[in-house]
Amino acid sequence: MFLTCMETVTKELVSWMRGHESSVFSISVHASGKYAITTSSDTAQLWDLDTFQRKRKLNIRQSVGIQKVFFLPLSNTILSCFKDNSIFAWECDTLFCKYQLPAPPESSSILYKVFAVTRDGRILAAGGKSNHLHLWCLETRQLFRIIQMPTKVRAIRHLEFLPDSFDAGSNQVLGVLSQDGIMRFINIQTCKLLFEIGSLDEGISSSVISPHGRYIASIMENGSLNIYSVQALTQEINKPPLPLVKVIEDLPKNKLSSSDLKMKVTSGRVQQPAKSRGSKIQTRILKQDLTGDFESKKNELPDGLNKKCLQILLKGYGEYPTKYRMFIWRSLLQLPENHTAFSSLIDKGTHVTFLNLQKKYPIKSRKLLRVLQRTLSALAHWSVIFSDTPYLPLLAFPFVKLFQNNQLICFEVIATLIINWCQHWFEYFPNPPINILSMIENVLAFHDKELLQHFIDHDITSQLYAWPLLETVFSEVLTREEWLKLFDNIFSNHPSFLLMTVVAYNICSRVPLLNCNLKDDFEFFFHHRNNLDINVVIRQVYHLMETTPTDIHPDSMLNVFVALTKGQYPVFNQYPKFIVDYQTQERERIRNDELDYLRERQTVEDMQAEVDQQRVEDEAWYQKQELLRKAEETRREMLLQEEEKIIQQRQRLAAVKRELKVKEMHLQDAARRRFLKLQQDQQEMELRRLDDEIGRKVYMRDREIAATARDLEMRQLELESQKRLYEKDLTENQAAVAKEMRADADAYRRKVDLEEHMFHKLIEAGETQSQKTQKVIKENLAKAEQACLNTDWQIQSLHKQKCDDLQRNKCYQEVAKLLRENRRKEIEILNAMVEQEAKKWKEAEGKEFCLRSAKKASALSDASRKWFLKQEINAAVEHAENPCHKEEPRFQNEQEDSSCLPRTSHLNDSSEMHPSTQISLNRRAVEWDTTEQNLIQKVRNLRQRLTAQARHRCQTPHLLAA
Repeated sequence: MFLTCMETVTKELVSWMRGHESSVFSISVHASGKYAITTSSDTAQLWDLDTFQRKRKLNIRQSVGIQKVFFLPLSNTILSCFKDNSIFAWECDTLFCKYQLPAPPESSSILYKVFAVTRDGRILAAGGKSNHLHLWCLETRQLFRIIQMPTKVRAIRHLEFLPDSFDAGSNQVLGVLSQDGIMRFINIQTCKLLFEIGSLDEGISSSVISPHGRYIASIMENGSLNIYSVQALTQEINKPPLPLVKVIEDLPKNKLSSSDLKMKVTSGRVQQPAKSRGSKIQTRILKQDLTGDFESKKNELPDGLNKKCLQILLKGYGEYPTKYRMFIWRSLLQLPENHTAFSSLIDKGTHVTFLNLQKKYPIKSRKLLRVLQRTLSALAHWSVIFSDTPYLPLLAFPFVKLFQNNQLICFEVIATLIINWCQHWFEYFPNPPINILSMIENVLAFHDKELLQHFIDHDITSQLYAWPLLETVFSEVLTREEWLKLFDNIFSNHPSFLLMTVVAYNICSRVPLLNCNLKDDFEFFFHHRNNLDINVVIRQVYHLMETTPTDIHPDSMLNVFVALTKGQYPVFNQYPKFIVDYQTQERERIRNDELDYLRERQTVEDMQAEVDQQRVEDEAWYQKQELLRKAEETRREMLLQEEEKIIQQRQRLAAVKRELKVKEMHLQDAARRRFLKLQQDQQEMELRRLDDEIGRKVYMRDREIAATARDLEMRQLELESQKRLYEKDLTENQAAVAKEMRADADAYRRKVDLEEHMFHKLIEAGETQSQKTQKVIKENLAKAEQACLNTDWQIQSLHKQKCDDLQRNKCYQEVAKLLRENRRKEIEILNAMVEQEAKKWKEAEGKEFCLRSAKKASALSDASRKWFLKQEINAAVEHAENPCHKEEPRFQNEQEDSSCLPRTSHLNDSSEMHPSTQISLNRRAVEWDTTEQNLIQKVRNLRQRLTAQARHRCQTPHLLAA
């Protein structure tokens, strides 16, 4: 959020003031117009209106909001009111907390929302959402009265005191705007309702009272603006106060009547009646009363003040109270406050004489400069003489600085000062007022001849020791407080008091002045501040006023005080009109001549400027052409250099491209070799894994065979004592089986090696062919690249991509072909294994059949043993009987009879066996059949595992391709 400061006359933007984060709902300006306070819900900021810079900032906690922060009238106190009903008073200059108002009683505790202060800053009225009003006395800092409004008032929206010209700022009438839109005016002393404005049908939204209390402006709820006249609303408020002069009747000891003795009591000197019995005394008293009435009427001032009383107060305290000084000055000077006349002067605008005032009098504050310029312009429009008065800004500046916020009062104070205290100043215009300076010199000669002689000896005239003090009205040699104290006395006395002040200032400074011998020292002394007590000067002035002879006293040559007329300002013509008119005519003639001269000089300057401009343009054109020619030559040289650089860069670029191409080929070759090596490593790893698996299976099979052999050896060791021949045959049979199994394993391994050799040979053949093809393609590409080095690179890139795609497609086809070949071989291997499995199952079934046959043969062997024993017995008997008998036919029959025994037939071919040996062989045959069945079962399990692994490899052909 930001604030804008606008000029009311020119309606121009003066400044921006930033700093608030939330909306501003209250602005309060100090009585001097130097400071302003802006208030928002979270902070209050103090601004310096001379520089429009923020001076201080009041921060509070979020839990405690700000209700209102404002200046107390006619004081340097800031009052801050918060939402928790706490009220603090701060010093404006130091921001020191002066006091805090106590909490209101609990019986009538309300949350304050609105506030109002009287013009003298003594009483604070506060209200809120209640029909109670709290009146605080800020001097005693106590709540002295609680006013209860009518019952229909539930909340108070606005409070404002009604100003009165007779109450000296202690306003007694308070306007209360309630929630029903009616504004009631009550007397805070008598608590009586005086009058009210607004109604329930036409309620008031907001209201403001004019500074003099004559009018009330109200914005109604329907949007209309109503202006009320306070004088028409009531007559009681405008009644004049009781007279200050009262007659007290008293009865003396001799019981005279009430008309015999009278005592007049005024605010001045009290006169006691003489105790005599004669009628002459009574007549004299009546005469004194008439004189007193005349003096009283003569000394009476507006606003109920008395000049004699003010003079007594001034002599007693040396100055007027700061709080009431402006009010007293306005009463002493009897300012008419002609708003209309002053507005007409202001509306004429800035006088031409003071348009460039800031060049001669640079003032830091823009606001003060504008007020000074406007006041001087108004004085110049009021009387022509003031437009040619060179010291008028020096004369007016201290009053402008003092009344910068009330330009009407400022103008009227300066006008009153000129009419009364600057009498006869303009009779010798444009020279200093020789007559006035002569008066001062005469008075100085009477009271201090030595000092005057010192001035004469050093050629110091009254224009040096008196006129600088008069034209600046002592503003250069006094401080602000001293100057205000001095003008309290000047405005309270005869206009000759100002001239006597010049004499008194010189007399009081006689010691340093008598020590000065140079003219520069005198000039410095009367233009700078000196170590001088202003109270001593003022006492010296009063002494000079009383002791100066009448023939040289200035009051005999100066008129008494005359106030400005009301309505229109008087005509000021106390100056040599012919000189002013002549100066005006001369000035007008000089101005016209100067204007003509300026116009002619402007024409000549324009023509010279055109000639100079043409010459400059021609020179610029020639220079530009020369620069263009040089630039063209430079550009040509630069172009040649750039072309050479481009050729060199192209050569370097071609070399870099060749290097990059070679590097790319090397990288591609390295990547290809790395990829082939990776594939080879993966294939070798797969082969090693397969070899390890085959070796592990062979090892497991050998272990099983070895375990079986050990079992057989154990059993053979058990039977070794019985029959070694059977062990030999059994060992040979076992060796034959093992040899057959190793032969099968070797054949399978040779077959696998052959397939792998063929597979690697196929891969190597494909790689050799691919390398040859790539080599041819690369050579062709290198030739094409060398031939088309400066041709389009995109065509080469597309060609390369196409070649890569063809190469990749060819590689993909070769890999797919290898995969198909691998799948075909795997299918063949799988089919062969399935056929082998079927054969083995058939063989197992045949062996099961043999086992059943062997069981049957075992049954037959028992019968055959019996028959064999019987036959042997018979043969033994027969042999014993007939040793030469041939037994071959019987043996043949035995062979025929025992041909059904498959396991024992080959044991009985060579020779005859003992019956016990035959029984042992039959038992071993049964055991061998059992062992052979176990081996067949183990071989079957091994074949099943190999078949499952083959099927798994067939399902994952990409592993085989890898």
